[in-house]
Formats: sequence, structure tokens, C-alpha cells
Amino acid sequence: MILVAIDTATPATVAGVLLDDGRVVEAREDPPVGSRGEHTALVLALLERALEESGVAWADVERIAVGVGPGGFTGLRIGIATARALAQGHGLPLVGVGSLAALAAGANATMPGGDAGEGDLVAAVLDARRGEVFAGAWAAGRELMAPAALAPGALAERLSGLESPVQAVGDGAIRFRPELEGAGAVIPADGSPVHRIAAAPLCRLGAVGEPTERDQLLPDYRREPDAKPPQR
Repeated sequence: MILVAIDTATPATVAGVLLDDGRVVEAREDPPVGSRGEHTALVLALLERALEESGVAWADVERIAVGVGPGGFTGLRIGIATARALAQGHGLPLVGVGSLAALAAGANATMPGGDAGEGDLVAAVLDARRGEVFAGAWAAGRELMAPAALAPGALAERLSGLESPVQAVGDGAIRFRPELEGAGAVIPADGSPVHRIAAAPLCRLGAVGEPTERDQLLPDYRREPDAKPPQR
């Protein structure tokens, strides 16, 4: 299957192409720490770059996958709107992929002998701002903790109750390292690539996921947006 995928749940903008031989060509932009990213300007350009580098034309693409969050409100809205428009324009099925699940699967793929969905218990933790994180936990592809918006202390309490040692990854794990390490979590070095959502697990989860009717594919916000319109 030839599939294209994008994710804009975090400040990074990620695009990828899954080829018939299983290889994934990735194009991404990782902004400076503290930036919210430039998803509008980058997402289509990065996707076209990945297509060009992989030698794939839109006529060859069989499916589109998109990260549905949880994550930043504006980023998710941009990524999903883009994916829905591309699916409509090219007549392609559309699959939503949990952004936390993709982050956890990418970390598992780096473990000794690991493949996506195999390995130790992984908690995917994204900085949700407002002093909270978006987090979920998986082991061997099985969801142990459903994605939720939590205070770091509440997440630490949940992780300490899990039976296996937990590897915590993501920018939220970096930001709240003391709290999570205090609960026994193992957090790789700040610069490790396991802290980023990558195109490879995003594509591979999209390849096995069930397509969703285009207009029914919605962002997984998990909480109210940072800015809400005034009440009338």
C-alpha cells in the first residue's frame, strides 16, 4: 500500500509517504522550543517534498492518514482540514491516527528487538500547556491508559500504579521530568528522537487503521481550546 500521512498535533509539522516495500520517506519541520509551529505554511509543502523524494505521484496514493491528537487546538484543526480536503480532491479513503499512539509506537520501534507495537510499556506525554499534559500508555500495542489531559502530578500517580517500568517520551515528559522520574518513569535524554512524532509509525498505524467517512473525522481535543469565544 502507498499511503501519505501528516501530523500537526505538536509544534512540529510532519509528513510522510509509506511505499509498497515498507520504507517511509519523511519530511518534517521542528520549530524552536516554545514555538507553536507554522503548520499552515508548511504542511502541504512538506507533503509535496516527501512525495517528490519518494518518486510517488498522487495517482499512486491509495490512502491518507492524519494525526487526530490530542494536541494543539489550532494545529489539529489545520492538519485535519488539510487531510479532509486532500481526501476529497483525490478521492481517497481517510484514516485518523491517535497522535499519542504514534508517539508511543515510534518509541517502541527503537527498543532492542522492538517493532512498532512491541516492547516495554511506553507512556506518550505531550505538553498541553496550562500546566497539563496529554498522555496515554501502551504495552505490546495494547492500550493501558487511555489518552487524557492531566496535571503532571496526576499522571505521575497513574504511572506509579502500573506494574512494569515505564519509558515516558514526548515534550511533556521532558518538561515534567522531575515529577515523572519521581514516579519511577525512565525518560530518554532531551535530544533523543523518541520524543518526536515520526512519519514511520504514523504511516504504519494509518495503513492498518479503519477508514473514516471524511466529514466524520474530527480532532481529539480532550479539553476545551485555550481561547474560547465570549459567552453571549
